[in-house]
Amino acid sequence: MSVKKRTSKNVLLDTALNNFYGAADEMGLEDDLVEILSRPERSIIVSLPVVMDDGSVRVFEGYRVQHSTALGPAKGGFRYHPDVDIEECEALGSLMTWKCSLAGIPYGGGKGGVSCDPLELSTAERERLTRTFAARISPIIGEWTDIPAPDVNTGAPEMVWFMDTISKMRGRLEPGVVTGKPISIWGSRGRTAATGLGVATCVRELLKTVKMDVKGTRVIVQGFGNVGTYAALSMSQSGAKIVGISDVTGGYHAPDGIDVQKAFGHINSHPKKLLEGYSQPGLQKIPGDDILLVDADVLTPCALEGAVNARNAASIKAKYIVEGANGPITPDADEILSSKNILVVPDFLANSGGVIGSYFEWVQNLNGFFWTEEEYNSRLIPIMTDNFYRVWNYSQTHEVKMRRAAFLVAIKRVADAVKMRGTFL
Repeated sequence: MSVKKRTSKNVLLDTALNNFYGAADEMGLEDDLVEILSRPERSIIVSLPVVMDDGSVRVFEGYRVQHSTALGPAKGGFRYHPDVDIEECEALGSLMTWKCSLAGIPYGGGKGGVSCDPLELSTAERERLTRTFAARISPIIGEWTDIPAPDVNTGAPEMVWFMDTISKMRGRLEPGVVTGKPISIWGSRGRTAATGLGVATCVRELLKTVKMDVKGTRVIVQGFGNVGTYAALSMSQSGAKIVGISDVTGGYHAPDGIDVQKAFGHINSHPKKLLEGYSQPGLQKIPGDDILLVDADVLTPCALEGAVNARNAASIKAKYIVEGANGPITPDADEILSSKNILVVPDFLANSGGVIGSYFEWVQNLNGFFWTEEEYNSRLIPIMTDNFYRVWNYSQTHEVKMRRAAFLVAIKRVADAVKMRGTFL
C-alpha cells in the first residue's frame, strides 16, 4: 500500500485506523478506496448555548460525524460524556460503517455526541441541551440522510426530544429521523433488549462451535447498563451462570451465580439505575475493574472502550471474550490475548443487534406498521446467527482472527458500493 497512513493520538481512532489499514493491506484494497474509506465524509462541530436552571448560560460543544453513506443513510448514536470529542466520534462512526455493512442492512456509519457531564444536568437542562443539539445539526439529519440513536448516557427521552425538535422545525412529523424511541411514541417492541440479545446470541453460537454446553457456563458481564442487563438476562435464561456483574459502583462477584432477575429488579428500583446496595447470599463486592479478572469461561465487556488494556490483559482468565461495548479491547491487549489463545468475538459483530433493531424500528416508522416483540426477535436472532457464522467460517477458512475476518467481510461490501457509485461528490 503506497497510501500514507493516518495516525491519531486518540487511542480509539488510532485503533480503528490500524484495524482498517491492516485489513485493507490483507485484501489488497486499491489505494483510492483506502484513501476514501480511511476518512469521514463529513464532520461538524457545533456550539450549544443552554440556559441552565439558575438562569446562567453554558456553552457546550457538540459533534456529528458521517463516516460513510455508500450503503445508505449514516447510522449511529449520540452520547453525553465529558470525554466526547471529534476524533472519538470519527472512530465510532467508522465502526458503525463496518457494523452496518457486516449486518447486511442498508446503512452507512455515523456517530455524535456532546462533551458534558450528564450527572450534573437536571432533566430540564438535558432537554434543552438535546433540543439545541438537534437544531444545530438538523441540516444534515434526516430519515434518508443520517439517523441518530441512543448511546452512552442517552436514551428514550433524548430521542423523543430530538424527534420532536426536528419535526417542529420542519413542520411535519418525522418519526424515522431517530431510533430508540419509546414504544408509546413510534418506538419498536424489542428494541430496548436488542443489543443485549444480540450479544447473548453470539455467546450461545460461539459455545456451540467450541462444543461447550451453555448450561453451567460461567459468564462475566462487565457493565450492567442496557446492553449488559439484557445480555445477562438472555444468557441466564439459556442456563448460563452469570458469576460477575459490574457498573460504576463496583464489581459484584458470586461464584455460585448472580440472581440476574433480582439484580435487574434492583437497578430498576434504584433512582439512578445502579447496582449500588445490591446484595444476595454469597455475593462479594470488589473493585469494578477487578470483575474483568474473575475466573470464568466467557467475558462480555459491555461498558466503555478500553476496558481491557495492556495493564490487565495478561491477567484475564476467561477463555472467550464477546465484545458488547464499542472498542473494549485496546490493540496492545488484543496481542496479549492472542498470545494466550483467548478467542475474541469483535464488537461490530457481537453488538450489532442494536443497529439491526434500529433498522427494524426505522422500517416500521417508514411504513407506519408495527410488529409484535415476538416478530421482532424472530427476525433479529436469525440475522445475528447468520452474521456470526459468516465471520466464523471466514476466519476458519482463511486462518485469521475473528476481528480481522469481520473487517475483511465488512470492508469489501462498502468498497464494492463505492466503486459502483463512483467518486462524484
